[in-house]
This record gives sequence, structure tokens and C-alpha cells, in this order.
Amino acid sequence: MKILHVVGARPNFMKAAPVIRALNAQAGVRQILVHTGQHYDFNMSDIFFQELGMPAPDVNLQVGSGSQAQQTAEIMRRLEEVVVPEPPDWVLVYGDVNSTVAAALVCSKLGIRVGHVEAGLRSFDRTMPEEINRLITDQISDLLFTPSEDGNKNLQREGISAEKIHMVGNVMIDTLVRMLPRARAGAHRPMPERYVLVTLHRPSNVDDPQWLRQLMDVLDSIKTELAVIFPVHPRTRKHLSEIGVSSAKNLRLQLLEPLPYLEFLALQRQATALITDSGGIQEETTYLGVPCLTMRENTERPVTVTVGTNILVGRDFNRLQDELRKINSGHPKRGSIPPLWDGAAAERIASIILRTSAEPRANKSGTAAV
Repeated sequence: MKILHVVGARPNFMKAAPVIRALNAQAGVRQILVHTGQHYDFNMSDIFFQELGMPAPDVNLQVGSGSQAQQTAEIMRRLEEVVVPEPPDWVLVYGDVNSTVAAALVCSKLGIRVGHVEAGLRSFDRTMPEEINRLITDQISDLLFTPSEDGNKNLQREGISAEKIHMVGNVMIDTLVRMLPRARAGAHRPMPERYVLVTLHRPSNVDDPQWLRQLMDVLDSIKTELAVIFPVHPRTRKHLSEIGVSSAKNLRLQLLEPLPYLEFLALQRQATALITDSGGIQEETTYLGVPCLTMRENTERPVTVTVGTNILVGRDFNRLQDELRKINSGHPKRGSIPPLWDGAAAERIASIILRTSAEPRANKSGTAAV
């Protein structure tokens, strides 16, 4: 059996690594790794492969940046050239980036079975490009691997057959569980005793100059009580430079380059709190028990709010400061770890793929193909 994995951005790498490892343990499985090149900065891409112990990509499509349409179309065009000559039995796509929906569209039209890892997540906000990617990918995938019960409910409500849906847990947590001992082995840089770790990259936040300037003023104001460590995404750094912020004012407000996963994980597990707009960090902080303040009005990962340590503060700077005061005074939100976030999601995925592959394949009418 030949399985092709498509990844394009660093959250994909963290999700694909444990699945590749789990399938490597199965006899008769050949795996191909395709990197679309959606993230092409070394700190955002190559070093993650090294740290996660992933094989070098068999194919790099090198699409680079572009508009939503340009990037998606270029991935589709180049991926088709890879899969048509020797079609795989399965293509696995991850998360909600442009690489995910592009690969699902290409392979579904070619009759290649698609499995979506991290299916069923919904923010119910269609102004987010990622929401469109999730909706389309889930509708055309043959297997949908959800991280939590809300994912199952979303898919069932959208009319997707229950037999396609499998709640397996969170593969991001598989990677975290595996890497955490290495992150605990020692700090990668001198760290203050108490600090807020910040990561922001969504266009709805960082493309707004006035909002970004206000945020930096808030971060500057809290540094008297809590140090601030801010690894800056390339997109965010560009916009900070445009408003005249290019470096930290002092050692208690540190603007860093994007960090390798292990170094970021070491900072994350020791942080007093996280300020973020990232989906994956909402999950990781929930597992680690670290308070997370998410600067979004909604989340496609509601289990991190209902069960975990996450609080949605939106773009409300007063609420952000209020929640930070509560955390700093020893009254953070407490949470617990959601079901099946146990480090074994990838093994469950591998088992389901092997079992499904042994069953007769249904045709488009739903009957078994002869």
C-alpha cells in the first residue's frame, strides 16, 4: 500500500510526524512525503523536519508565497504532476492550510482516497480562509480523523456519513508528548522567572497597523510585572517594521526570530501565560496546563475553552490586561486534558487506514465497487 502525505506549513509537520512514524511500524506500507513549500523560511520549515525526526521530503513543490488563489492553484497544478504517473492508494492531508484543500481537491477528482487528519474543526467564521479550507476538505475526504467530540458533531450536522468519521484524538499532542522530555532537558536560552510568551500571525490581527501599535503598547506596559518574550512570525515582523518597531526596548520585552519547535516548547511549558492567535498553541497550552489568552473572537477548537485553559479575549485590550492581572495574582483559569489527547492518536489513525484499505471500496452511489 502506498500512502502519500502532503504538508506545507509547520503545524502540518507536527501532525504528520507521528502518523508517518506509526505507519512505518506497519508491514507493506510505502510512504511518500510531499512538501508543497508553502512555508519556505528555514526556521519555519526545514529545522522542524530535523527536530521532529521526519524524513526529508521526497518531493518539494516549492510553491512559495502568493495570494490565496495563486498559492492554492499552484499547489494543485504541481501536485497533479506528482500523483498522476503513479497514483497512491491514500493521500493524507493535515489541518486547514492551502496545501490541505489543494491536495484534497486534486486527489478527490482523480479518484484517489483522501484522509483528513484534524477534521471537523469549525470556527463558524467564513471570513477566515482556513474555515473555507476545512469545510471543503471535509466534504470531499473519504476518512475524517477528528481530535474531539465537537468535530464529530460538526461533520454529522453537515451530512457526512458517520462511517467516515473517527474520533482519534489529537496528533499535535502525540508530537508534544514525544518531544516534551527533550524540552525539559534544559533551557535553550536564559529565561526570566516569570514571563508572557506571545505569538501572533493572523492577518486579521497583524495587518491592522493601529491595532498592532496598541498591542505593542500593552505589551510594553505589562513588562514591569511580567517579562514578555515574542518570537515574531515573518509576516508580523514586516508589519512591525512598518510601524517603526524593529527591536525590543529592553531585555524584559524580547522580540525574537521564529524559534525551533523544541526551544519554543521549552518556553511554552515554563511560561506564566501565552498570548496567541494560533490554533495549535491553544491545544498545546491546554495539555501543558498553561493559561492561554487567545486574541480572536472565535476558535475552531472550543474544547480548549470548555475543557482546557484557553480564554478568548478577542481584540479587547482591557480584557487582555484584566486576565493577565488575574494570572499574575495567582488566579489563572484551570483546565483539564480532553479525552484521547494521550499521545496515541497516530496509532489509531494507522489502524483505521489499514482496516479500511482491506474493505471493499464503495462507489459514488454508496454500494461496494466490484
